[in-house]
Amino acid sequence: MSKIALITGGGSGIGLSAAKALEAIGFKVILTGRNKEKLAHAVTLFAPGQAVARQLDVTSPQSVAALFQDIQETFGRLDVLFNNAGNNVKDVPIDELPVEDWLSVINTNLTGAFLCTQAAVKLMKQQSPQGGRIINNGSISAQSPRPNSAPYTASKHAITGLTKSTALDGRAFNIACGQIDVGNAATDMGNKALAGRMQADGHIAEEPVIPVERVGEAVAFMAGLPLDTNVLTMTVMASAMPLVGRG
Repeated sequence: MSKIALITGGGSGIGLSAAKALEAIGFKVILTGRNKEKLAHAVTLFAPGQAVARQLDVTSPQSVAALFQDIQETFGRLDVLFNNAGNNVKDVPIDELPVEDWLSVINTNLTGAFLCTQAAVKLMKQQSPQGGRIINNGSISAQSPRPNSAPYTASKHAITGLTKSTALDGRAFNIACGQIDVGNAATDMGNKALAGRMQADGHIAEEPVIPVERVGEAVAFMAGLPLDTNVLTMTVMASAMPLVGRG
């Protein structure tokens, strides 16, 4: 019997890459996002019956609750949740940041992950056999900020706290939770590094990127482990990107 994996933000980029890698190790995947057309196309990239699409707004408690009710009724369980849905805004100095932009990023990146985690834990505690795995997409911004990135950096630092709290609270119920921090994958967001990103000293420099498939493979590795083993944090990055060292 196939295990079931839910991927938020699964219509493209890291989410789609992770879904393909999960399919390759035997998972049936549930792809979610806001864009129906993108999701419908993504499903065609999988073997028949191995992927389904569900529209989801991770910032809406009602939308999340409806999705997890559907998962319980349709599949009976959930083995893996990959909290991948994310949002960002234009980099600006913190004193020029509209509060609406702050809330937009926090609501998607943090509250969305919380809502899906909360619903997944509830289902994983009830199902038989009990337990499952939650993987959060953190970003290297969970470790070190870029200039003028307060909302995104704050949201990803908070994801680290959510990851550790979930790992602790899920321990008694065979629920493992880990985090993957990605640096410059070849996606719409990551490819901005090729055009040049501001460095700590203020100059603009081109940065290397890695194929997005490497991230999907890393997520599949985490998901494929037995539940008595957890990767609490993993950093997957372009080897030559300027994360490690003095700015």
